[in-house]
Amino acid sequence: VPSDTEKMEWGYEAENGPDVWAQLSPEYFLCAEGKHQSPIDLVNPTPAKLPLITDEYSHTRDLNIRNTGHTIEVTYPEGSHIYIDGTAYQLLQFHFHAPSEHTVAGKPFDMEAHFVHKSEEGNLAVVGLLIEKGRHNPSYDPVWDHLPAAPGETQRVAISGSLPVDPRTMLSPNGWRTDEAVQPFPPAYRYEGSLTTPPCSEDVKWIVLTTPIEMSEAQIAAFKAIIHDNNRPVQPLNGRKLLVNSIADE
Repeated sequence: VPSDTEKMEWGYEAENGPDVWAQLSPEYFLCAEGKHQSPIDLVNPTPAKLPLITDEYSHTRDLNIRNTGHTIEVTYPEGSHIYIDGTAYQLLQFHFHAPSEHTVAGKPFDMEAHFVHKSEEGNLAVVGLLIEKGRHNPSYDPVWDHLPAAPGETQRVAISGSLPVDPRTMLSPNGWRTDEAVQPFPPAYRYEGSLTTPPCSEDVKWIVLTTPIEMSEAQIAAFKAIIHDNNRPVQPLNGRKLLVNSIADE
């Protein structure tokens, strides 16, 4: 047992993984005691006409890509938002898990991306994106070309050439986006959950797109060569409602 001065860092191994997160620090108590935890198995959702989500994402050529030891995290410049019920949530960062954390009717996917947003009031909304093996996905090239291999390593990248980083194309399986400034969001599962890493804070709005995107086998392998098995197991629903809008919000 580590002493107080050398508190064990959380992770995904047996000795510091999801089953024992709550034992590593009193601040992580929700990881064991929380009733609205994430991820979950996305099964038997209730179709609903849900409040409109729109986005106002801008693309960027300036990236800060960090290997946190737990994931690859890309800090996003200020000024990109989604709007839920009229409240703006700013995109802070996106990061990746392999395999996926959410499952669909028990099925895991090769990877999952989380786009983390925060409102001025401090509330979080995370857009989850399931990733399966398929075609090469060029919208992720600017990140994948600079994946930092060592924990703690940061790559600061100024992208030249024609393709900036654009959350719209990253989230899009088949080009449902246009260049209009404000966009309606695609069909998604919606539920109230938590962070999937310590401190497992709750009251997080989850929006998991129903349609996965594809990445090539080589792209998935490149990520897994650096970070793998960084997925928390699914958590009980505990009576929460899982909703889905079966067509894009009208």
